[in-house]
Amino acid sequence: MKLNCDLGESFGAWQMGLDNDVMPHIDMANIACGFHAGDSSVMAHTLKLAKQHNVMIGAHPSYPDKQGFGRRSMSMSVAELTQCLHYQIAALDGMAKVQGLTLSYVKPHGALYNDMMNNQQLLTTVMGAVASYPANLKLMILATADAKLHQTMAWHLGLTLILEAFADRQYTDQGQLVARNIPGSVHSKDALLAQVKQLLTGNSVTTQSGKSLKLVADSICVHGDNPQGIAIIEEIKALCSANSSS
Repeated sequence: MKLNCDLGESFGAWQMGLDNDVMPHIDMANIACGFHAGDSSVMAHTLKLAKQHNVMIGAHPSYPDKQGFGRRSMSMSVAELTQCLHYQIAALDGMAKVQGLTLSYVKPHGALYNDMMNNQQLLTTVMGAVASYPANLKLMILATADAKLHQTMAWHLGLTLILEAFADRQYTDQGQLVARNIPGSVHSKDALLAQVKQLLTGNSVTTQSGKSLKLVADSICVHGDNPQGIAIIEEIKALCSANSSS
């Protein structure tokens, strides 16, 4: 099970996250492309870190919403959103090539990610945008109860999906993430580690209602915004290593 993390979200003198500390512990870096966070210097530094630690790189595009950190939904036409995604992917793709790196996948950010997982038409647009970009890129989306449908949609476009699960978030019975404003939606450390163990050993999570939901994921999303988060990532990585060797 590979660990992925959202990185490169600083901007100018404003710093967010502990990218230098988290990079050695992850397998996949979702790097902001400038529309919700990040800039050319931050992109270059994050790519350099990824290269140093042999971490796979992915574009982390969003709605054009830097002021709202990409957390506000926007109404965009198919053409507008497709071009918005191509612009951001191309920016990181070009910056990566300068350092001799190859972009591997795309993971939408924030409201765009949540919206596409709740709107099949929007998900089709995002899939089409990634599939039509002139590189062999995969698309990272949430592993839900509809994973087979999503994989079929992607297959028709010649697109490969990376299905991800979240270590620290509570799930609905349909496999969606419980909204952050609902109490208990973000797990405590003990609940987080228990969910990781359940994903690794049983390919499932326990939902908000107490049901066991089958989720087959390729990657687990982790967060390294503070020293406590880094320590938890180290524990998650140890669990993954122990499971792969057992």
